[in-house]
Amino acid sequence: MSRATASALLPEPVSPAERPSRPSRRLSPVTAPARNRRPKLAYALIALGGAALIGTAQIGLSLMITHDSFVLSGLNSQQRELDLQTSAIEEELAGISSPQLLAVKASELGMVVAGSASYLRLSDSAILGTNAGASGESTIDPTGKGTVHNALLNAKAQSAAENERSADDTSKSVDPDLPPPITEGLPSPTTR
Repeated sequence: MSRATASALLPEPVSPAERPSRPSRRLSPVTAPARNRRPKLAYALIALGGAALIGTAQIGLSLMITHDSFVLSGLNSQQRELDLQTSAIEEELAGISSPQLLAVKASELGMVVAGSASYLRLSDSAILGTNAGASGESTIDPTGKGTVHNALLNAKAQSAAENERSADDTSKSVDPDLPPPITEGLPSPTTR
């Protein structure tokens, strides 16, 4: 490229006097202060209403959580009571279904224990065994001298007896490791 073509392509320099100037600002003295605008009442009411709504929601949520914790506590106490009732009923059932009590009830109804067992074969209706009926007396006496008392049936009587024994033991026993009781004021050392 030649110098003539290069100078034709380059823009011509602009002198400072020819540069476009910015419009000048107009400054004027302040004669009176600007008028204060009143805040709009609607904005204040909206802000206060929003704050009140948020506070009400917080209180409502707190009350619901507190109420739920009381309900949960009540349900837990009911569950404990039901567990205690269940265990008491299971103990009572264990006492009632004990073989000793069943034998006593059977003997009260007139049932007796036969000496030896007899079996009926269904294929030919044959009787296997001694084929003798039970006599009027039972071979086992459920209320005799050799029986062991059922503690599950006499739990109330047993707990009352234990309470009496523990009351007697506490009144009679004195722990030797404890100092003697003070009856005549505080003890003081004797000096000569």
